[in-house]
Amino acid sequence: MAKQHSPRFLAIVNEARAHVRECTVQDVKARLDRHEPFQLVDVREESEYARGHLPGARHIGKGIIERDIEEAIPDADTPIVLYCGGGYRSALAADALRRMGYRDVISMDGGWRVWTEAGYPTESPR
Repeated sequence: MAKQHSPRFLAIVNEARAHVRECTVQDVKARLDRHEPFQLVDVREESEYARGHLPGARHIGKGIIERDIEEAIPDADTPIVLYCGGGYRSALAADALRRMGYRDVISMDGGWRVWTEAGYPTESPR
């Protein structure tokens, strides 16, 4: 069952979504299948990432992405796809990166929940 979010949280997510590009989990799966060059970033909490993540995803949590993105991905033209549990935190993070000057950032709508519901592959730490 999807988490019920508060109206004020949803309002800031909708404001962010008005400024960022979004894609579907199917879009990301197709990009991975085509071996397209892009950075796949999981912005969930570290504990969520540790339980499982999309293949090849790196973890930069939403709480620290503004602080760490320039070291992790210094080129502001690098294609970046962000995802979280359902697409809300990734939209907020994408908007923050957009404001920081990153020009090719996309938020994956539906996030981990829709990815796993589709039966797409995942990875877990070994």
